Amino acid sequence: MDIVGKFLQAEINSQELYEELIKFITSFHIRNGEFEGNEYVIKKMDHENFILFPEYQDKDGNREIHFAVSVYKQQLIKDIQNNAKKKGLKLISD
Repeated sequence: MDIVGKFLQAEINSQELYEELIKFITSFHIRNGEFEGNEYVIKKMDHENFILFPEYQDKDGNREIHFAVSVYKQQLIKDIQNNAKKKGLKLISD
């Protein structure tokens, strides 16, 4: 399963979301936390390591995570930038 590819398809669709996501990933003021996209959550473990996963709720409102992938910061930025470029978004530097 290509989790990163599905993440890029679902989340990199607008200039605003792209820019906010890059700011979250590259910010040294955010040591750890979560960024909630349209479908995926990006969990920042530290300045260099991230976990991507789609988040669903069951009928009782409980959080369900069926699959996840860990990604290193530089690879995540590279993948996001390449996808944004393909979609015609204006790239920002990290």
